[in-house]
Amino acid sequence: MRPPSLSLPQPPDELARLSTELGNRMVAEIQRGGPMPFDQYMRMALYEPGLGYYVNGLHKFGAEGDFVTAPGQGALFAAAVARQCDEVARAIGPGWTLMELGPGAGTLARDVLERLEVPPARYLILEPSAALRQVQRETLDTLPAALRAKVHWLDAPPEESFEGVILANEVIDALPVARFLVDKGRFFEQFVAVGDQRLQWHVAEPRPRVMSALKALAEALPAPLPGGYASEICVDLPGWLDTVTRPLARGLALFIDYGYPRAEYYHADRSDGTLVCHYRHRAHFDPFVWPGLTDISAFVDFTAAAEAGHDAGMEVAGFSSQAGFLLSLGVHEMIEQAASERERMSLAGEIKRLTLPGEMGERFKVLGLARGKVPERLAGFELMSQLHRL
Repeated sequence: MRPPSLSLPQPPDELARLSTELGNRMVAEIQRGGPMPFDQYMRMALYEPGLGYYVNGLHKFGAEGDFVTAPGQGALFAAAVARQCDEVARAIGPGWTLMELGPGAGTLARDVLERLEVPPARYLILEPSAALRQVQRETLDTLPAALRAKVHWLDAPPEESFEGVILANEVIDALPVARFLVDKGRFFEQFVAVGDQRLQWHVAEPRPRVMSALKALAEALPAPLPGGYASEICVDLPGWLDTVTRPLARGLALFIDYGYPRAEYYHADRSDGTLVCHYRHRAHFDPFVWPGLTDISAFVDFTAAAEAGHDAGMEVAGFSSQAGFLLSLGVHEMIEQAASERERMSLAGEIKRLTLPGEMGERFKVLGLARGKVPERLAGFELMSQLHRL
């Protein structure tokens, strides 16, 4: 399978062979079962054992990878998250647990643990990828032994319940999504088929589960979607959120990701959805380029996430932009604590990248879901609550 002619750097031969092997596996699956639902394609592209983007052991993060996350900008993001966790920890008391989902390189885990004033009894990391676990271990090995001993890796959410905080930074956007389009008032689903030397889109009737979700979406929107409109829907979100939050007997789950409330997500002007791919710090919109070497994600429908939380027995404790969340927790005040003018300038640049609307400040949102008694007014949602937008 040849990639399309995009202006992207050619991978080394060994990585190109890995991508070709994954592409051939996809083609064989399509030839065996017919056009593949896009969520199945996305799942294989990201998680196929040994070959998928998040499990093949290739470096993903930072300047040498494909993208930089908020924790990779510096320690201010983690300092703010730690302050929010401390507030919940003080309400719960000793013995609280912090569980992080999909922590990437482990940077946030390391920096949060170093800054918590009320350290948790355990820091659980939910990470099924052996390759990423190794990266995380290397990152966390710089911690003092007493903090490092609190860290435990899990393949799945724990069966026993706990009180504390669940943290998920840029996790929901990597959940596989179904693609759909609207034609003459009808919904159709976009599948993946084998075309002329490469994979291509194929349109067919939606699968029953997807059709049910699309009908519910249509009823929730203020107006019908126009003809030619295409977008995504994450039918796995409710089940996934219920699974990962079920062990939380009392506490707060924080979901930080790029996304929109539903009315903005499915705005008529956003007529080709939110699917985005990242390859070597280049964003593009063709998910069939170099599978296994390219990150594929979709923005988060935060209204759907809030509804999924409600269905899982949780209450929406707050919703804000990342800028509002971080500024509410005093990141701007941390500049005053800088030891030198050089450090002060560095922190100022970091705050700009994290909070300005043209950077990460407005595109990223923070959703807080609570179960049981936690502080009624959480500090991170005090300044710029956007609950009314959900």
